[in-house]
Amino acid sequence: MTRYDIITAVPTAFHRDGSFDETGSREILRYVAASGNEGAFVLGTTGEFPALDVEEFTAFVRAAIDELAQRMRVIVHVGRPSAFEAVRLVAIARALGATEFAALTPYYLRASDDAIFDYYRQVSEAVGDGRLYVYVYPARSGNPVSPQLLARLAELPGVVGAKVSELSLDDLAAYRAAVPAGFDLYTGADRDLIAAVGVGAQGVVSGVSSVTPKPFRALADAGRAGDAQAIAEAQSDVDEVVSLIGGDMARMKEGYRVLGIVDTHCRMAIDEPDEAGRADVARVVAAHS
Repeated sequence: MTRYDIITAVPTAFHRDGSFDETGSREILRYVAASGNEGAFVLGTTGEFPALDVEEFTAFVRAAIDELAQRMRVIVHVGRPSAFEAVRLVAIARALGATEFAALTPYYLRASDDAIFDYYRQVSEAVGDGRLYVYVYPARSGNPVSPQLLARLAELPGVVGAKVSELSLDDLAAYRAAVPAGFDLYTGADRDLIAAVGVGAQGVVSGVSSVTPKPFRALADAGRAGDAQAIAEAQSDVDEVVSLIGGDMARMKEGYRVLGIVDTHCRMAIDEPDEAGRADVARVVAAHS
């Protein structure tokens, strides 16, 4: 059966002074829990993972398991520049009850294919009987993953899929051709659910769906039904929210303020939306929430 999974990339809440806001993060998680989406991807790019320390990582994972695990899948991102650090985070998350993980390739320094393979070998061993997704994001990590390398990684115990960000549909199709049939592929392009499934993906990891899940759910439902008109209508709505919110975490957080969920801010160096941007977010949230 063709899948149209929507995995919500969840933002992390911070106070205006940059301090971690666990209460606000739980409010976001509760909102995501009610979305009807298939899963949540926590502490990834949308969650500003490079800016959290281990104590904050632990607190957020505990909150995510508490608030989401009875409602949807929870994929905990543990990627770090070294396998040592990633393995340490896997151990923390497993102790809190996590069973699904994602790991960005090593980043900052260039790594060979063999070094990347060894990194995932160590992380897969730490995951044990859990499930591990390779997070491919060369625009941010600086380390590409060829289809041949992804096929090698797919042979590691527990490696069950990949999340692919800022690569083309042709790249996604090349991955599909290289990996086993049961290997899951998720695009990180919010608007590309239908197109990505068309080249063999199983769904999308979407940050925008954390604020406006309704049009994404409509698009997934229309895809499953094979209703061309409903797909076109829902795709238009998704395109609108993506064009006005996109991968901008500050705009996502403005959306939470508009919705009355939490007054939250970014810790990383991300510009707050200006007056026109706030008006755009308010309009699109009112139309699609």
